[in-house]
Amino acid sequence: ARAAAAALPPHARTDAPAGRVRPAAAMIKLFSVKEKQKKEAAAAKEGVKKQSAGELRVQKDIGELNLASTTSIAFPKGPDHLLDFEVTIKPNEGYYRGGTFLFSFSVAPTYPHEAPKVKCLTQCYHPNIDLEGNVCLNILREDWKPVLSINTLIYGLQHLFIDPNHEDPLNQDAAKVLREDPRQFASNVRRAMQGGYVGGTHFARHM
Repeated sequence: ARAAAAALPPHARTDAPAGRVRPAAAMIKLFSVKEKQKKEAAAAKEGVKKQSAGELRVQKDIGELNLASTTSIAFPKGPDHLLDFEVTIKPNEGYYRGGTFLFSFSVAPTYPHEAPKVKCLTQCYHPNIDLEGNVCLNILREDWKPVLSINTLIYGLQHLFIDPNHEDPLNQDAAKVLREDPRQFASNVRRAMQGGYVGGTHFARHM
């Protein structure tokens, strides 16, 4: 039997020393390892999404936020969703003192070349915020510039509650009352924040 084995050609012999891998098997093993590495690298590449310019800029803006004690920011979708967040404002002065107002921010990947879309999620009685939550703030529209930031917008929203503007209104009725009878306006604001009716509209309590 030994003589027969010795007579076999080298590639057909089965008595190779233990631990030594035949060349063909080694090549196959190396190929499968490389394929596995290639697949793992591709999977990792798919898992790590490249950040848009907008995300990078928002990340910078958030890092530089200087919020007042009356304001807070939250990311309800998690920290990986920087382009969608919420800001809560609780004024401590003016007509809206003691109220709580929630705003959603939706930022485009092209930010800062495009202004964020801001909606008030709290239905409120305000000359510059309509009942659908649209906000009238000049820096959200024609006065937006790429040098402005999330911080600038939050300051703008805070200012709307300290000094509501009846000259550029979205809620015409509220603007008219503010212009003609500030005391009645103050009463309407309190009633709305407490969860009452103003002009036929019922407001959920937001204080």
